Amino acid sequence: MDGTTIGLAAFASVLGLLALRVPIAFALAGVASLGTFAIFALRTGEFLPERAWNPTISLVFSNSFDLIHSYDLSMIPLFVALGNIAYRAEITTKIYNAARVWLVRVPGGVAMASVVGCGGFSAISGSSIACASTMGRICSPEMLRLGYDKRLATASVAAGGTLGSLIPPSVLFIIYGIFTETSISALFLAGILPGLLTLLGFLAVIYIWVRRNPDVAPAFAGTISRAEKWRAAREAWPAAALFVIIVGGIYGGIFTATEAAAVCVSAAMLIGFAQRRLTLNGLWESLRETVVQTTAIFFIAASAKIFVAFVALTGVASDVVGLVIDAQFSVLMLLLAIAAIYLLLGMFLDPIGIMVLTLPLMVPLVESQGWDLIWFGVVVIKLLEIGLITPPVGLNVFVISGVVGRDVPVDRIFAGIMRFLCADIVVLALIMAFPILSLLIPTSM
Repeated sequence: MDGTTIGLAAFASVLGLLALRVPIAFALAGVASLGTFAIFALRTGEFLPERAWNPTISLVFSNSFDLIHSYDLSMIPLFVALGNIAYRAEITTKIYNAARVWLVRVPGGVAMASVVGCGGFSAISGSSIACASTMGRICSPEMLRLGYDKRLATASVAAGGTLGSLIPPSVLFIIYGIFTETSISALFLAGILPGLLTLLGFLAVIYIWVRRNPDVAPAFAGTISRAEKWRAAREAWPAAALFVIIVGGIYGGIFTATEAAAVCVSAAMLIGFAQRRLTLNGLWESLRETVVQTTAIFFIAASAKIFVAFVALTGVASDVVGLVIDAQFSVLMLLLAIAAIYLLLGMFLDPIGIMVLTLPLMVPLVESQGWDLIWFGVVVIKLLEIGLITPPVGLNVFVISGVVGRDVPVDRIFAGIMRFLCADIVVLALIMAFPILSLLIPTSM
């Protein structure tokens, strides 16, 4: 049995295990270890297991060790901690409050404020699911209380939560950068314009929806003074300051992405304690949640690194590239095929699982076409972002469903999501058609 056959069998086995609800880390590490053992045991044409133990153990442990000791990987716990600390210090809440005060008189203003709040939270935390969970607890109950249509009250936050994948910092960009050996700082900057474009698209969806059917968002009957607006805007300054530190520091060459994360964590703690909104108990809870979340991410990443090494050993990636070159697909056909694969997987798997499963094949393919890996990273993250709200397993939708409980059935949330998915598809098409949208800021560094 040759390496290509073993590699293809491994991919099929992983998909089968995932269909059986085996955790992605166990599926990747288990299949890669067994596949590596089989390759070394069958190297001479006959099955000799005694020759396979040492190289298999060496490959498994060296790759997982190298990943865990990666300097870039330290960004993940730092940015996760930043999001948790900012939430408990009420920094993220103030973003939503300010947006709500300024937009409340606009048709669908509270829903728009929720999307803006999600964008602000994303600019600090880097996690879409954490964004949806946190902002869902704040925004969706408030909109339901005000009489907003249940579809709008939930779908706007579920869609807004996906901004955490694209607006920097992003955990998905960090993992993509590590596995493709591209600049994480450049990836962060590349996500800014597409992220803002997505946010504007969601705001446009809400505006058009409410203008066509005013009953879905009751008009605000009260009054808000100019003093209240400016006070709310001033109270949101910590979030703006943290975003400027991250983006401005990286763009200006003052910090690396890791250094920016460390500085922002320290700044968030100082601001929280100075404003007396963060307590020692709150800090402890933030750090405890960070440990739990990052442990799961590290476990998946280490297993994926083993799987990547195994795929390289099989040679299946080069065979796939050769087949694509021989088929002479046009750029448009190849992009559509890649998008279809990611969207299909996004219906059933979580974003990190999809990324680590597909990158071993996609990266050689992209390099063979001469495409920019930074631009392709934005395309991939955008596709993963869409997967978070795509039925039947849109993770953000189920997060919001867990927040609102039985008040809003899952099918009602998906019914509202379809409008936002249309906006996502338009933005995805623009990113694919005009790479400058992703590369303008990184290339101007």
